[in-house]
Amino acid sequence: MFKRLAMISAWLLLSISAFATTTVELQTGMGTIVIELDGEKAPVTVKNFLNYAKDGFYNGTIFHRVMDGFMIQGGGFTKDMGEKPTAGQIVNEAQNGLKNQRGTIAMARRADPNSASSQFFINHKDNSSQLDYPLNGGGYAVFGKVTQGMEVVDKIARVPTGNRGMHQNVPLEPVVIQSVKIITDKK
Repeated sequence: MFKRLAMISAWLLLSISAFATTTVELQTGMGTIVIELDGEKAPVTVKNFLNYAKDGFYNGTIFHRVMDGFMIQGGGFTKDMGEKPTAGQIVNEAQNGLKNQRGTIAMARRADPNSASSQFFINHKDNSSQLDYPLNGGGYAVFGKVTQGMEVVDKIARVPTGNRGMHQNVPLEPVVIQSVKIITDKK
């Protein structure tokens, strides 16, 4: 009986932590963006993002792809456009019911829907009709939303961009992500 109660308790603790709401602060060279992550609807993606944040992976990366009226993308390149090595790919949680609306954060990926690693983007406009599941080969997994600092997102979206090597829409002056800090973890 005790073993069964212990198993049930462990299951409940795991279930409760899956519903955690975590808030993070992205400190950029252009201001602060506060994002509330949805660990209930995107548990794998949130855990992945938080692991990178806790490891300091995002510190010193840049928003390397910026498209006014679409999105700002970062979390994988340094100022010299060197791509940082990642911990691997995660499953696409685009079927979680969250929409790629203005101010939401989603995982960037390659053509394979299950190829997201560290890179993310913040939607600058409502991109639901382009990026939600099942569009674009499986959709893009939203895992949170901006709660403060949308004016900073707007400012970043309007920076002058150009081509850098094979990359397009790269800010002419790097927009650095100085840090990503976990500021609350509600369970």
